[in-house]
Amino acid sequence: MNSSTSISTVASSTRKQRIRIAVSLFYFGQGIAFASWASRIPIIKANLHLTEAELGTVLLMLPVGQLMTMPVSGKLVSKYGSHRILPIGAICYLIVLCALSFATNAWQLGGSLLLFGIVGNICNISVNTQGVLAEGLFGKSIMSSFHGAWSIAGFTGALIGLATLNLGLSTSVHFYIITGLMLFNIFLNKAFLVFDETNNSEKKSFSFKPDKLLISLGVIGFCSMATEGAMFDWSGVYFHDIVRAPDTLTTLGYAAFMIMMATGRFIGDAVISRIGRQRTLQVSGILMFLGMITAVAFPNLLFCTLAFMLVGIGVACNIPSVYSVAGTHPTISSGVALAMVSSVSYLGFLMGPPLIGYIAELSSLRYSFALFACFGLLMFVLTSRLAVFRTR
Repeated sequence: MNSSTSISTVASSTRKQRIRIAVSLFYFGQGIAFASWASRIPIIKANLHLTEAELGTVLLMLPVGQLMTMPVSGKLVSKYGSHRILPIGAICYLIVLCALSFATNAWQLGGSLLLFGIVGNICNISVNTQGVLAEGLFGKSIMSSFHGAWSIAGFTGALIGLATLNLGLSTSVHFYIITGLMLFNIFLNKAFLVFDETNNSEKKSFSFKPDKLLISLGVIGFCSMATEGAMFDWSGVYFHDIVRAPDTLTTLGYAAFMIMMATGRFIGDAVISRIGRQRTLQVSGILMFLGMITAVAFPNLLFCTLAFMLVGIGVACNIPSVYSVAGTHPTISSGVALAMVSSVSYLGFLMGPPLIGYIAELSSLRYSFALFACFGLLMFVLTSRLAVFRTR
């Protein structure tokens, strides 16, 4: 009896670990596909003879596709299950990735990016629903490590992109390589996704109506993703224009931010388990604030590098935590809840970088960074007021 129970426990534990690996690899696959596209943007811009303004307009089609699909993605996942939608969506994501390499003009590229955003959002809601379900199996926080896999994929995709450029491989060949590897990844791991039939559960709400808790979670996500977007798009400019770093070191701030964000995501689950989700998010908000303010107050190479590291740690666990709580909403299905929170959060990622630019145009880049530091304080206040974080 005891021996049988022990064997069953080991088998169950092994199965759960395999599920965790499978879900992590789906996060990785989505991240590397996006990073592969991003690494080829300069080459595609040059090949299509696009101006900066034309490229900027075309690139807007990707977030437009993501935002217009938000309500649909949640309903699809709720109706058919993320374990079914995710593999199909991941394959379509790779097909559209390859289609991007065949664009011969701005219109074709814009249309392909619209599809890339649409399919990418479906994958995003599906994979995060899988993350929530896998976390439920373990009964502890593991969502941050999933997002850490996405961050690692960003580095890997950039390195592969650099390697293919140095080898003289075309964009289409580069994307074919990624597609082949990720198709193998999909078929190897799809059987280990968590089976979910949310449409048969007690969670019958498929409507995309406002919910006070989900809006609050979305605002927290907005604060974090606005800061994250500012780091992605403006860290290099800040180091060049404000820090006056040598040209060879203008990417140091971005690298420091990305490394610490990835590190924070891999250690975040242990921190949450130890001190709780609410305290973790409160500390994260303070670190975001201190990092941004330090960069404004001490605009030199050493202090700004350290400051951007603080910001990286500060944003690391926020989105995983927000998605984890949203995905276990008591009355709304995981897919719909995640879509609602993603809608509000992603607006921060879209609006943050342009807002930095507008404020900088009116005053200075340092002043815009100082205002963005307030997002950290706002996040601290919101997480302190939400009772749901005290029990998670």
